[in-house]
Amino acid sequence: MSNHPIQKIGQIGIPVTDLERAIPFYQELLGLPLLFNTETMAFFDCDGVRLLLSIPENDQFAHPSSVIYFQVEKIREKYEELLAKGVSFLDEPHVVAKVGKTETWMTFFRDSEDNIHAFISEVLA
Repeated sequence: MSNHPIQKIGQIGIPVTDLERAIPFYQELLGLPLLFNTETMAFFDCDGVRLLLSIPENDQFAHPSSVIYFQVEKIREKYEELLAKGVSFLDEPHVVAKVGKTETWMTFFRDSEDNIHAFISEVLA
């Protein structure tokens, strides 16, 4: 066991090709507060986890983002809201697991930069 354990996830990086297009997607469509931005980076808050949108410095970092699962309370309503605003979804909200009386629902979508992310919701069945 380490004497210096990892404390938490402090920031998640999401590569983008067009920062001016990506900022409104995350700020206006997803509703995440923009903390600040520069010419090549934008920082958002997602309930204490900072999301960094950045234009990759070199080819080593120019790859699709990991899938980020954004937790929402009402997944069907969020899906309908963003579908109406033109967000591209890969599927509709659906049950992926049931443990006891709790169902886990997911739906996957593409951001403005073609990264795939998801909404997740846990509901009592």
